[in-house]
Amino acid sequence: MADELIDILTPNGTLTGEVKLKSEAHKKGLWHASVQIWIYTPDGKILIQKRAKNKDTYPNLWDISVAGHLTAGDSPIDAAIREIEEEIGYRVFKDNLIFLKTIKKSKQVSSSIIDNEFNYLYIVKLPIIISKLKLQIEEVAEVTLISISDFENQLKNHPNIFVPHGASYYNFIINTIKQKNNNQKKE
Repeated sequence: MADELIDILTPNGTLTGEVKLKSEAHKKGLWHASVQIWIYTPDGKILIQKRAKNKDTYPNLWDISVAGHLTAGDSPIDAAIREIEEEIGYRVFKDNLIFLKTIKKSKQVSSSIIDNEFNYLYIVKLPIIISKLKLQIEEVAEVTLISISDFENQLKNHPNIFVPHGASYYNFIINTIKQKNNNQKKE
């Protein structure tokens, strides 16, 4: 988990022209951008990852399929493509990714981390085979495919095993994937 240079944003999401280390941005609460990519399979399962035990935020908790910061000069789509390949070893293309929305989030994660981010949220349908993935061990401890109903049940009954993104966030993701799956079955 090397520190990386990232673009600093205004509270409105505009580039300031400043580039700082991610650690400095988190320490000072500077606004920056990240991507979050939810991967689902043609049979309707969701890929979730367990964060590595040495992560500075939410170690050993289950999380988004793939996520990461935009490095300085990155576009959100290029960051999404890069992060998928880095974290799970899967190559995707721009046409595969569906942009959903940008979420502005401010959260004091710990006494030394203030996470002020604009999260660019994507979904992508991929025929994932877990055994063929190459995990970035510094970031990802393990991955699993989970049915939407099992995911909903786990979030309801064991919320403490997941990164606390909030019920409305998880509901938005689940409902969006359900809708995409239903629409694609009709085609």
